[in-house]
Amino acid sequence: MSTVILLVVLALLALWVMGAYNGLVSLKNQVLNAWKQIDVQLKRRHDLIPNLVNTVRGAMDFERTTLEAVIAARNKAVNATGVAATARAEGELTQALGRLFALTEAYPQLKATGNVAQLQEELTSTENKIGFARQLYNDTATQYNTAQATFPTMLVAGIAKAAPVELWEIQEASERAVPNVDLSLGNPS
Repeated sequence: MSTVILLVVLALLALWVMGAYNGLVSLKNQVLNAWKQIDVQLKRRHDLIPNLVNTVRGAMDFERTTLEAVIAARNKAVNATGVAATARAEGELTQALGRLFALTEAYPQLKATGNVAQLQEELTSTENKIGFARQLYNDTATQYNTAQATFPTMLVAGIAKAAPVELWEIQEASERAVPNVDLSLGNPS
């Protein structure tokens, strides 16, 4: 009788270990997939930028430093590896694109060009998709990190070769800044 109970306990323990192991492996794969989803959107963003730069280049010939800054930031972002380095490089690219968009607003002939407006719309749409992909990645990475740090699953984490993964964090202070919006109906100063 005690042998049967011992075998049942061992069988339940073995099933639990397999379930915990498989759960960690599944979460690890979900984290990798979420990262690849970010990568797909970043590639789309990186592919759109040269088209935008080439479209505005002729009309903004004397704004060469801004265009060169966008190209340099894009190249840095394309070559970044790892979560923190990619986040930092993408933040710099976002700032450079922001400066480019601000300049395009100053050129009525560019605003009237359908190509520029279409590329800006595509980039804006891609930025939204990147934001959603980052959120999915961070949610999945948090689940994975939590699963491997909680008891009793942490007992199996070493066997599953589970290691904490980095979360995507805002690197640039300007991205954290809260925009100043004044919707008052008072007289402008």
